[in-house]
Amino acid sequence: MMESPTQQSVAVLGATGSIGASTLDVLARHPRRFKVTVLAANTSVDQMIGLCQLHNPRYAHMADSDSAERLAEALAHTDTQVMTGSDELCSLVQSAEVDVVMAAIVGAAGLLSTLAAANAGKKLLLANKESLVMAGALLMDAAERSGAAILPIDSEHNAIFQCLASDDRAVPNLEGVRSIILTASGGPFRLWEADAIQRATPAQAIAHPNWSMGAKISVDSASLMNKGLELIEASWLFRMPASQIEVVVHPQSIVHSMVRYDDGSVLAQLGNPDMRTPIAYGLAWPERIDAGVKPLDFLSMGTLEFESADTTRFPCLRLAREAAAAGGTASAIINAANEVAVEAFLAQRIEFGNIPKIVENTLASVVNREPESIDVVLEQDRLARQFASVDVERMRKGL
Repeated sequence: MMESPTQQSVAVLGATGSIGASTLDVLARHPRRFKVTVLAANTSVDQMIGLCQLHNPRYAHMADSDSAERLAEALAHTDTQVMTGSDELCSLVQSAEVDVVMAAIVGAAGLLSTLAAANAGKKLLLANKESLVMAGALLMDAAERSGAAILPIDSEHNAIFQCLASDDRAVPNLEGVRSIILTASGGPFRLWEADAIQRATPAQAIAHPNWSMGAKISVDSASLMNKGLELIEASWLFRMPASQIEVVVHPQSIVHSMVRYDDGSVLAQLGNPDMRTPIAYGLAWPERIDAGVKPLDFLSMGTLEFESADTTRFPCLRLAREAAAAGGTASAIINAANEVAVEAFLAQRIEFGNIPKIVENTLASVVNREPESIDVVLEQDRLARQFASVDVERMRKGL
């Protein structure tokens, strides 16, 4: 009889988001393999109360201190200890009580805890692409020193990882690889004219045709900035220059990405657009487990289309390539500017077409530096946000 795998303790950072929900769904299907030890969120107290009652974690962390107080009151008669503060979250993910860290906090806010998990040698399920975009060299160096295994969870990077050979630390083998092909759905504005895209509303931007995602990542998908950030992430994850990473639009989101080999072969990973598939692969790697996802029905899925990505209508993809080529902290700069611009757009303070303009202005105005330390990266992030915020106000006033 095959021996049952040792139960692993899991920290889910970003537990109330879409990735967190999908992760908890997969974990609940395999209670003998996984135990939820840490749940972390920002301000969603009511959701966290329900999650803690369902999963009974040892620790619950809220980034917002007021939210932490409310959660502690609600869980006063349970075994869950409520914590708050960035240092406390980093300590939790580095604790011997945690084996696996799902890093799914959206944006730059997830950087420090992700880096902490890498420094501690954890099995790191990376859904926070901004960590690599902002501090790729620091994160990869930390994993190399500690022996951490980084498993990509973005559907595209997970697909690429599945198409590559790798060692027991999930380090990919690029022997014979010519290029990587990232697929993009094209988002809700794929067929729109440029002037219509400029005036798109937040409701239109977050209406993704294939995936159920949070507001910020949905807007990034609509602008193709998400694909630009994924290009930078892929460059770090797979140790490959951005010039060898292709982007093609694939509206059906069935082929999640591909690897082109020197002998003319192209390997692709296919599946229904459901994040539980890459999450389950990351959790169980190098094994495979049930994810609760319907099998792909080839007879009913119809035609698969592929087309080039239009960087004229969607300049964010071009800007991301420029940042990748520039190196240094350029990627951190565009990430910060984009976060500020997207937040302003969702608040209806600027038009959708202003997002790439703000990113481009910020990239041209904030001096690029070498990311020698996390402090340098965070300072560049601060400067970029400061400039972008001023630019938002200038555009809001029509100046």
